[in-house]
Amino acid sequence: MKKKSRKPLYKRNRPKVEAPVEDEPAAIKNAPHTFVIRRGERCASIARLSRDFRRMMEPFTAANLRERRINKVKDFVHLSGFFHVSHMCVFSLSSQTLSLKIIRMPKGPTLTFKLHQYTLAKDVISNTRKQFVDEECFKTPPLVILNSFSGEGKHLKLMASTFQNMFPPINLSKIKLSTLKRCVLLSYNPVSKLIDLRHYSITVVPVNLNRGVKKLVTRNIPNLGRFEDIADFVEKGHLLSESELDDEEAHVVLAQNLKCGNLAENQSSLRLHEIGPRITMRLMKIEDDLMTGEVLYHDYIEKDAIEVETIRKKRAQQRRLKEQRKHKQEENLKKKEKDKEHHRAKTSKQVQKGGEITEEDKKLLKDAEEAVGDVSDEDDREYYRKEIGDNPDEELFESAGGGNRKRPFIPKGSNYSLKPKKPRLDKRKQYEEDDRMARQDIKRRNNEGKEMKGKGKFGRKGTKDDFRGKSKYNSSGKNAKRGPKKVGGKKSSKQKK
Repeated sequence: MKKKSRKPLYKRNRPKVEAPVEDEPAAIKNAPHTFVIRRGERCASIARLSRDFRRMMEPFTAANLRERRINKVKDFVHLSGFFHVSHMCVFSLSSQTLSLKIIRMPKGPTLTFKLHQYTLAKDVISNTRKQFVDEECFKTPPLVILNSFSGEGKHLKLMASTFQNMFPPINLSKIKLSTLKRCVLLSYNPVSKLIDLRHYSITVVPVNLNRGVKKLVTRNIPNLGRFEDIADFVEKGHLLSESELDDEEAHVVLAQNLKCGNLAENQSSLRLHEIGPRITMRLMKIEDDLMTGEVLYHDYIEKDAIEVETIRKKRAQQRRLKEQRKHKQEENLKKKEKDKEHHRAKTSKQVQKGGEITEEDKKLLKDAEEAVGDVSDEDDREYYRKEIGDNPDEELFESAGGGNRKRPFIPKGSNYSLKPKKPRLDKRKQYEEDDRMARQDIKRRNNEGKEMKGKGKFGRKGTKDDFRGKSKYNSSGKNAKRGPKKVGGKKSSKQKK
């Protein structure tokens, strides 16, 4: 019986409507997207660091990406084309070092950095004197600021271009200043070869305003308990305290109007609030391909031209062998497809002819019939009479002549089995037979006891002892059933005398 559906009737009869797929605008598709994952040993702080790095790369990153141990880097590479991913950042923790790999999808290059120090975002915010975190600033991409990446060396230019291409470019003619709410600072030290990464949120405050007016303009609710009128608050605003002094180097002239009293062609002060994470790292090597290519740059290993040439030849040979194996696999697949098509065509022709059998099939059928032959019960009986000289028992050839030896036709998918079913044992009849035999045995013994009664020491008593088994050898007489004889106790009268 078909199981009833648990869906209500109005849901079962509802027509299925496919959800409309909205195409993303070209600006979002062409923007660089990132995957941030972690590999190697598990650590809670590294997991937190990867989440902070994702938050820094928002909004064009997979914020809710869940990676597992069974997932490999190839899995994320295959998905990169569908999600328009251009870069992948991999935090790898080993027993010795913590590294960060920045990969340009889908064919490299791969930059490997060694992390010397890092500080989580929650620790950075908790240590600041005036904490400021605006959730709205993560809806727009950050501004990238590079410092001291203009030195000699191709690896510096490659690093600078990689960091710039990880974030969407800025068009100065169309940019809105209200979208620039965060910045990522990357500073390179040519002496120690260390790169410092910092993450800040940007706020703009008007300059040359009374402190009381500034509090009103910035939408901070003032404390008017010491003033009788709002005019006193505006006139005596210089008596109020301000937590942060304005730096003249941070004063800028805005080209567009902003909120909170920041007008165009007026001076405003830029303030940075660090929101983390902090990372100090060093470039170790640059690979040409996706994590397995030729090493273009290494920090502390240098090789001669001869060694480089031998490595290139070895890689070219491995690439050639890989292409040959791939070509051979494709040929094998094509051959299998041709064999399948040939078999289908052959079987279809036989069906069209009405199931005609070829000469080769006829020979095979004839050989099978001769091997099997006709099974006759009378031939076996006659052979027994000639050899033994007596008629065989009926039970000897009963199974041979009982039925046909050919296997019955079993339709495909049926639960029929050729194995004979086990006979069902009726244990109740067996138990009744055992009880009947036991009653007869008891009756027989009683009759024998009556016959032997009154015949001396081989009378009834001796008969009972014989049926007791080994008990008569272990103990004797009436005291055999009693316990051990007590030692001591009350003395008899003869012993007293």
